[in-house]
Amino acid sequence: MRGRLDSIDWAILKELQADGSITNVELARRVGLSAPPCLRRVRALEAAGVIKAYRAMLDPKALGFEIVCFAMVQLEVQGKKELLEFEQRIKDWTMVRECWTLSGDIDFIMKCVAPNLAAFQNLVSELTSLPNVRNVRTALTLDLIKDEPLVPIEDEVEASS
Repeated sequence: MRGRLDSIDWAILKELQADGSITNVELARRVGLSAPPCLRRVRALEAAGVIKAYRAMLDPKALGFEIVCFAMVQLEVQGKKELLEFEQRIKDWTMVRECWTLSGDIDFIMKCVAPNLAAFQNLVSELTSLPNVRNVRTALTLDLIKDEPLVPIEDEVEASS
């Protein structure tokens, strides 16, 4: 798909990644199109799976989640069955906001939020008591230095121009 995107597609993606609530009329103006073809392109990007979803970025502390942490989990056994079992267990945990599988010594890294230290400690306790968990290391965050969307589009816009 990447090779089939032109500079206007990349510009649309850049604008939507920066502000998913932008109106189609404003998006079209920013990328140099009229509204109908802009909307067709957005719909095509959605249909192709390039645009997965739209979200509002919320401030966790403003909503009572004082703790943001990362948990790194190492399993005893890393067979397909064991990996799937672990994944299924943590998918329902609301405090786990992101979970990635990793190569190397750590099997999973999770970004978690908690309202307070006691809730964070309970999360760690639940995590360490899961079957097949060998080791859990956690790191509490102090300050957010950079928070950018996952895809660095600026380079792509320039490359496709």
